[in-house]
Amino acid sequence: MELLFVIILGGLWGSFANVCIVRMPKDKGVVSGRSKCPKCKKQILWYDNIPIISYLFLGGKCRKCKKPISFQYVVVELISIISFVSIYHLFGLTLTTLFLMILSLGFLIIFFIDLEHFIIPDHITFPLMALGFLKSFDPNLNSLFPNYINSLIGGLFGYGIIWAIIYFYKQVRKKEGMGLGDAKLLAVIGFWFGLQSVPFVIFLSSTIALISVVPALINKSKKMTSQIPFGPFIIIGNLLYLVFQNKLNFLL
Repeated sequence: MELLFVIILGGLWGSFANVCIVRMPKDKGVVSGRSKCPKCKKQILWYDNIPIISYLFLGGKCRKCKKPISFQYVVVELISIISFVSIYHLFGLTLTTLFLMILSLGFLIIFFIDLEHFIIPDHITFPLMALGFLKSFDPNLNSLFPNYINSLIGGLFGYGIIWAIIYFYKQVRKKEGMGLGDAKLLAVIGFWFGLQSVPFVIFLSSTIALISVVPALINKSKKMTSQIPFGPFIIIGNLLYLVFQNKLNFLL
């Protein structure tokens, strides 16, 4: 029953993440009104808005206008469910689980917004920074989380290192290279997982970003000056850091 509850919870919060992903870049309130079909603008009935199930039942189309609805909605909900179940499996019904579920939801929203719009909303990063720091005052949480001193230093270092890169790039090239949204996102990681996490996340995210963009550079579909969303790579880098944390910290 607990697992079923976690699955349902993951689906519902994944549906909420979809609302945020669609509305936040347009500066629309995430709780202002019920969901509407993006094509015909008709209100979606509650039984057509059940995570994953309604999409499959309707064949991925709006009941009223029969226009296709983006498969991204299902992807986001499925990732949310997998994240919640994985966290529950690892940490059980604990406060650590609650914190990590909140973080995973925030990262999910940031990932898809930055991927499409090249922005990282302050509405997500600022609360995550605050929560990441405040939780560090609880000594009874999982050792995955640092103490408040390490958390504070990690958050400041995470922001500072990206700010410094942006500053020096602008001095040399006379133009913006990265956005402060990336600095705030790395600050979130520093506040949540401490100073030791930041260098590894920077290295892993930069390496993955470079590998992913090389084919586009070779076939000339992108240039060295082309804009890429770096937020998703930071999130992937953080996930890899958490998976291989013990081995990476041993190297440090």
